[in-house]
Order: sequence, then C-alpha cells, then structure tokens
Amino acid sequence: MSRIELIEATLERKSVLRQLIELYEYDFSEFNGEDVNEFGRYDYKYLDHYWTDEGRHPFFIMVDGAYAGFVLINSHSYVLTSGQARSVAEFFVMRKYRRGGVGREAARLVFDRFPGEWEVRQHGDNLPSQAFWERVIGEYTEGRYRKLAVETESWQGQGIIFDNSLGNLSPGVSV
Repeated sequence: MSRIELIEATLERKSVLRQLIELYEYDFSEFNGEDVNEFGRYDYKYLDHYWTDEGRHPFFIMVDGAYAGFVLINSHSYVLTSGQARSVAEFFVMRKYRRGGVGREAARLVFDRFPGEWEVRQHGDNLPSQAFWERVIGEYTEGRYRKLAVETESWQGQGIIFDNSLGNLSPGVSV
C-alpha cells in the first residue's frame, strides 16, 4: 500500500507548487475556458498570497515521497459567513494518481487537520469533481453535509458544507 502524506508547501518549494498549479489550470481550462498568457502560462493570481495572508495554507499531496498533487486551503467562503469556515480553494491530483484513493485520503487528511466548518465548491460544469466531492464528503461525514447552489464572481456550481468539529456533524440535506 502506498504512503499518502499531506506536506506543507514551504516558500522554498514555491516553484514546485507553481508548476503543479500550471498542470491543474491546464486540466481545469476544460471547464473555465481560460487561455495561457503571452508567456504560455496560466499564472494563478493568488499563489503569493499563500505565504503572506492569514488563513491560507498550501499543501503538497505526496505518494511514497513523490509529488502527486496539491491542496490550497483558505478562509474565503460564499455560503458560510461565520468568518471561521475553511474552504478548499484548489485541489489537484495528477492523473497518474487518480482513482486509487489518493484524493480521498488527501481530503481526509486536510479535513482532520482543520476541524470546524468547511465549504467545498465545485464548478457547475465539472461533473467529475462534483461526483468526487459528494462521495468523499459523504463518506467522511457519514452523510452529514449540505449541498447548496453557489454563484461566484466568475462561475456557478455547487457547494458542499459540513462541520467536523467534535460531535458537530449536521444532518445531510440536498438542494
């Protein structure tokens, strides 16, 4: 069995994260229609903020010591307005590691690391992401989550919300 770890992305490894984000943005362009810039890059505009803004946490997903993806966590929510909620801003597992439990385990590790309210959004056209998160969060919370419609400044989709504080998982409700 493979060893799956969530490792903090330090400033010294920012260039590695930048490259993995380029792969992610390439995959995601199928849903958001984005093009590369004049330098042939997508240039994720919030990258630097993960080392300067409070409430942002960058992690690498590692499988047996090899980079397998990343998770970016922040506290920017569209549905939960308590100011305490965490959000999965970006989540990427490289194709080689998909469909083998890597994403599920990485999600569990990040949820366990930050107990409390969570909001996980998926683009409306990204049906594989919606299916993944509903399955993973459904298993993680034993069905105690809510699914809501979400509209951001650039897309529409769904948000899955739950609270994994001790004994505080709310009953499941769907839109």
